Parts: sequence; C-alpha cells; structure tokens
Amino acid sequence: MRYGVVIEKANGNYSAYVPDLPGCVATGGTVEETEREIREAIRFHLDGLREDGLPVPEPTSICDYVDT
Repeated sequence: MRYGVVIEKANGNYSAYVPDLPGCVATGGTVEETEREIREAIRFHLDGLREDGLPVPEPTSICDYVDT
C-alpha cells in the first residue's frame, strides 16, 4: 500500500503525519530523518491495527502540488 504523507517544517525540526492513519505521526531533525521515522511509524501503526483485529484503512488521500 502507498499512503500519502504530509511533512511540515516546525520550530527546529520537521513533523509528519498520514491523513489516512489518524494518530500516525513522526518527527525528525531533517526531512530525511522524518521520512525514515514516518515509514517506521506507519509499519508500527499497521502492525498494531492487525494485532488488535482492526481493519487496515485503504489509502484514499491524494497528494499533489499546486502552482500559483
């Protein structure tokens, strides 16, 4: 599965979240670190859902850039 991820610059670091997986978040000092952390957070989140017998949400978010 391929989930959309939003990475935002914060004060001194970066944060990421997955719109299709509420509560799945990560932070890091760089974009690269944040990407690694959110990948691990997604795996952990999905494993937890499966272990609890809960459905794994299908990816539905669409990510794109809009030029202005």
